Amino acid sequence: MTDSLSAVCQPITSARGLPNAHYTDTALYARETEILLAGHWAGLAVASDVPTPGDAVPLSFCGQPLLLIRDKAGRVRVFQNVCRHRGMILVDQPRRIEGAIRCPYHSWCYGTDGRLVTTPHVGGPGQNTHDAIDRSLLGLIEVPSHIWMDVVFVNLSGTAPPFEEVHADLIARWRAFDQPLAPGGAESRFALQVNCNWKLAVENYCESYHLPWVHPGLNAISRLEDHYNIEAPGAYSGQGTEVYQQFRAPDGTPAFPDFEGLSTAWDTAAEYIAVYPNVLLGVHRDHVFSILLIPEDCATTTERVALSYARPDTAPEMRAGNAAQWKAVFEEDIFVVEGMQRGRMASGFDGGAFSPAMDGPTHCFHAWAASALQEGSRHAAE
Repeated sequence: MTDSLSAVCQPITSARGLPNAHYTDTALYARETEILLAGHWAGLAVASDVPTPGDAVPLSFCGQPLLLIRDKAGRVRVFQNVCRHRGMILVDQPRRIEGAIRCPYHSWCYGTDGRLVTTPHVGGPGQNTHDAIDRSLLGLIEVPSHIWMDVVFVNLSGTAPPFEEVHADLIARWRAFDQPLAPGGAESRFALQVNCNWKLAVENYCESYHLPWVHPGLNAISRLEDHYNIEAPGAYSGQGTEVYQQFRAPDGTPAFPDFEGLSTAWDTAAEYIAVYPNVLLGVHRDHVFSILLIPEDCATTTERVALSYARPDTAPEMRAGNAAQWKAVFEEDIFVVEGMQRGRMASGFDGGAFSPAMDGPTHCFHAWAASALQEGSRHAAE
C-alpha cells in the first residue's frame, strides 16, 4: 500500500490514482475518516442551520455525536452531544433551547455556551452540589470550529493548524466575497443521496473535463474551452470559467443583486473549488453555494447543498428557480460518481491515469489524500 500511495504522489505525467481499496475497503475507510476528515478542517454544516440564538441541531460526523448550536450571545459553536455525567445524548432532534440544555437522564443542565450550570441531587436527595463534582471542569466538550463562507468547519482531532493559516491563500483569493451572506432559505437548500465514496464526488467536482458529455446544457453556455484549472497543492483545487450567465427573471433582468465591491473580472467569471477534505464551493457575482459531502459509509454520501445571496430581500420564487437549476446540474453528476464507485470493483483497474492537461485539479486532490495518509502512517509508527 505504501508503494501505491507513493505512485499517487508522482508528477501527473506518471502518477496513478488512488487504488480501488480506498473506495471499497471498510478498514481503509475508517483510517481515512480518522486522518483525512477528523484530522483536518472538514465541513460539518452551515451557520444558517442555527439562525437564532438558542437554535440547536444534533449531527453525526465521523461517527461522533455532535451538537451545532448558536449560543445566547449569538456565536455558533460545536460541542460533543453527550452529558459529562454518564455519556447520555443530550439533544436528539433540532429544537430551540429556551433555558438550558437538560440531560434527559439525570437532569444535569448546561448553558448554550457549554457551561455545566446545575447538577440536581448530585450530593444526595436535595443536595445539588458535591465537593468531588467541580462544575467548572465538567462543561460540554467543545470541538474546534471556524465559519467561512457560512460553512461551519470543524477539526475533530484538535490537531490542525488554525483555519486562517491552513487556507490563507484561498481566503485571499476570494477576499471579494468576504462579506455578509444572506442565506436563501428553505427554497435554496436541498440534499442528494449518492451511492459512492465521498472522494469520488470531490474528484468529479474538481475538473471541467467532463462538461461536454455530462453537462451538455451547461457546456453550451460555458464551454470547456472557457474553463481553467485551479491548483493549490495540499489545500484546495478546482476550476474556473470566464463565462458566467446570471439567472434572470421572466422580464430578462438579473434576478439577484451583485455582491458589493467586486472587480469587473467577476462580471463574467465564476470559480468552483474543492476545499479539502469535503467542502465544495462555488462563487459568482450574485450568489454563492456550498456542497458539504457527509459520508454515511464507505460507499454512500449525502451532499448537502445551500445557496446564499448578497441581500436577503431577493424573491423566493427566483431563489427557488436558481436552486432548481443547480440541482439539475448536480443530479447530472450522480450517474458518473456512482458508475466510478461500481468500477472500483474491477480487479484490473489500478487507480487510473491522469490527463496532464485536464486532470490537474483531481490529481492535486489524490496527491493530498495520499500524502496525508502517508504522514498519518509515519506518526502512528513513531
